[in-house]
Amino acid sequence: MRKVKEKGMELVFLISACVSILAVVMICIFLFANGVPAIGKIGVLDFLLGEKWKPGNDIYGILPMILGSIYVTAGAIVVGVPIGILTAIYLSKFCPKRLYQVIKPAIDLLAGIPSVVYGFFGMVVIVPVMSELFGGSGKNMATASVLLGIMILPTIIGVAESAINAVPASYYEGALALGASHERSVFFATLPAAKSGIMAGVILGVGRAIGETMAVIMVAGNQARMPKGLFSGVRTMTANIVLEMGYATDLHREALIATAVVLFVFILIINLSFSLLRRRSE
Repeated sequence: MRKVKEKGMELVFLISACVSILAVVMICIFLFANGVPAIGKIGVLDFLLGEKWKPGNDIYGILPMILGSIYVTAGAIVVGVPIGILTAIYLSKFCPKRLYQVIKPAIDLLAGIPSVVYGFFGMVVIVPVMSELFGGSGKNMATASVLLGIMILPTIIGVAESAINAVPASYYEGALALGASHERSVFFATLPAAKSGIMAGVILGVGRAIGETMAVIMVAGNQARMPKGLFSGVRTMTANIVLEMGYATDLHREALIATAVVLFVFILIINLSFSLLRRRSE
């Protein structure tokens, strides 16, 4: 009876894994089957390097959206990664237990807040502050970067803290035995051993930042033109798809799906690049 149960559970796990793989394969087939022909119709260079997006004139250049996605994601990394990693170090090695019981649930709560709530917070709080400090409407690249930096914090903190906690205590204790202070033991003995796990958290955070849609739509300005500065409005690839897919038809719709293909390839390249860097560091 026990062997039958074990075989049954193995079958359930196998089916679950196959369903996950099948879902990814079907998404890839749909995207490439509908998006690649559109890129061929428009022209690869015209589509990827075109600076104008005018569906009414059958002009589909997504370079402004590509740059918008890159700039906003880079800004989110600058804001979120240092804060996230330092917070994870504090929680793991420096935080008192009573304070930890308050901070940790609060961070976990941040992970469960819907994107639209973050976007509303950005509109009500961050946008007026940016407008007051730098002028303009406040809906710009910098505002989107700050908001996305806040949104990726729970992911980076959670994964990085788990990676730091997984390092054997002998690393830290050995550094102390050699005469290092608590801070030096943490930063020069424990952290290097947790580098791969911390990098994995950064990768997940970058993936969420580049794929975020609703919050970015609410604070980025959504201007389908070449970014002109840190405080100018931008439109990301995800925002472009969401804003226009509801009424798009024919080549316009195919161009939006082709934008999703570019985004998919973009995320794939980022993940592969980080994986190579992690292997080299190991």
